[in-house]
Amino acid sequence: MYSYGNILANKAYAINIPSEKYVKESDYFGLASGKTKDKFSATGLTPINSDLVKAPYIKEFPFILECTLLHTFEIGLHTQFIGEIVDVKVDESVMDANGNPDIEKVKPIIFSLSSKTYHGVGKKIGDAWSIGRDIM
Repeated sequence: MYSYGNILANKAYAINIPSEKYVKESDYFGLASGKTKDKFSATGLTPINSDLVKAPYIKEFPFILECTLLHTFEIGLHTQFIGEIVDVKVDESVMDANGNPDIEKVKPIIFSLSSKTYHGVGKKIGDAWSIGRDIM
């Protein structure tokens, strides 16, 4: 609820995409409330003030989206936030030769709600807009 209030008050948020090596810290961020705990001190991660929005991001995470809040929708017991991405930060260490993020280098965490487990991204299994051409 602390993040919820901050998003509404500041009309902004940052989406922090952690790599697999920060799975424990990411889980803790979901367990503890920033209202009563200093999550950054507890995890050793570094908050950085965003350049364009009033929301912090996590220095150690390789992929950040800075967003301004456009709309909120009440969906049952939840609120859906719709935002506009105004800045993207990607650590150079996870870029490919063309300067684009490489998902196998980012190694994002995937959360499965049904099994309450975290997963990593697997190996490449095909090329988009190509592998299905055999069926055409």
